[in-house]
Amino acid sequence: MNRKNFSSLNLNPALIENLATLGYKEMTPIQAQSLPKILEGKDVVAQAKTGSGKTAAFGLGLLNNLQVKRFRVQSLVLCPTRELADQVASEIRKLARSIHNIKVLTLCGGAPIGPQIGSLEHGAHIIVGTPGRLVDHLNKKRLNLDDLNTLVLDEADRMLEMGFQPALDLIFSLCPKQRQTLLFSATFPEQIMPITKTIMNDPLTVKVTSTHDDSVIKQHFYKIKDNNQRLKAVKRLLLNNNPESSAIFCNTKIETNELANELKMQGFSTQALHGDMEQRDRDLTLIKFANKSSSVLVATDVAARGLDIENMDLVINYHLSHDPEVHIHRIGRTGRAGSKGLACTIVLEREAHKIRKLEELLNQKIELEELPRATIQDNIISKPKMVTLQIDGGKKQKVRPGDILGALTAKDGITGAQVGKINLQHNRAFVAVSREVVDTALKKLSLGKLKGRAFKVRRIS
Repeated sequence: MNRKNFSSLNLNPALIENLATLGYKEMTPIQAQSLPKILEGKDVVAQAKTGSGKTAAFGLGLLNNLQVKRFRVQSLVLCPTRELADQVASEIRKLARSIHNIKVLTLCGGAPIGPQIGSLEHGAHIIVGTPGRLVDHLNKKRLNLDDLNTLVLDEADRMLEMGFQPALDLIFSLCPKQRQTLLFSATFPEQIMPITKTIMNDPLTVKVTSTHDDSVIKQHFYKIKDNNQRLKAVKRLLLNNNPESSAIFCNTKIETNELANELKMQGFSTQALHGDMEQRDRDLTLIKFANKSSSVLVATDVAARGLDIENMDLVINYHLSHDPEVHIHRIGRTGRAGSKGLACTIVLEREAHKIRKLEELLNQKIELEELPRATIQDNIISKPKMVTLQIDGGKKQKVRPGDILGALTAKDGITGAQVGKINLQHNRAFVAVSREVVDTALKKLSLGKLKGRAFKVRRIS
């Protein structure tokens, strides 16, 4: 039997059957190394980059350990951000499709607390949430962890970077001592080690080396003489490659804001993403970027951890990261799902020591190149193909994606191919439409009705 197949594992047959329908044929390296140990009930510390399949690794473990008829909170997954928690909860629900009546509940800051309180009163099997909001519910006695059998920390390093240590300590103190603990992280800074010793029982460590095949992600390292050349270099790379979707990584929040503002002034469709942003602004930024109505995302590493955007054409490192492992995680956001990726790094000549560290990790020689020459295209900045519309009605008003799509494509409407991603929130919804039909789409949604009601609709700039 092929040990890379999920069927080789001691998994619930219903889970294996569902994996086949999802097209999950073979385990990824992190799944193959960690899942057998997880299914044995061992505590596991696993290091793997974003997009490596780690959610399925711990998700299958906690689902296999679940007793559906026991309607108590049996699993808790801690995530640093609402976006990652939503992704994790969605993946767990997908993995659990073949087992009826499993309730997965997300408890995150930045979302209305009223519906969460109502959902908690009705109970849940699995909680996925952020530390701050979980502490709020625990302090108010709305959430009980007495029946917990599996605790998962996803992106543990980032939770510590964001200052969640006190919240984590409180949560750990309220979890039963007899449980399985799984810790997944992209990097392992020194402050993680005390946590593993305090909350885990003789954990097994699994690490999947984060490298990228040159045939999938093509890397270029462009040398500059001084910091004044950085903006010019970024502009040249964006214009030369004309990406539909690109991410630029900076080392600090200040640089992130400054670069995003400069690129906006130059005419690029640009947004910043960093830790000081309000959750509402962060949500909108990620929605616009994911649905292709914004082309350039300038981000810090901490803010972008867990970012999972399909078909990102280009990653630019505005600065070389101080940690070569972080460099690998940055560039891994391009070249996904079998597509080709491009990663460009801007390097000062005096940063030779960082290059040497990266060469050791990649096990290859890095050649510094001159920036590409300016072309006739260098004065043409492409606009995003999509535009985002906001509808002031969402899940609370019983609006569904099909209602929005139907309203747009009804008689004398637009085609389904001209409608992009639809994102539903509690009291609002967002839909991406092709730029050439935005006026028609606005008219259809503004003058028409959803669920028999008229809602305010506006274009998000």
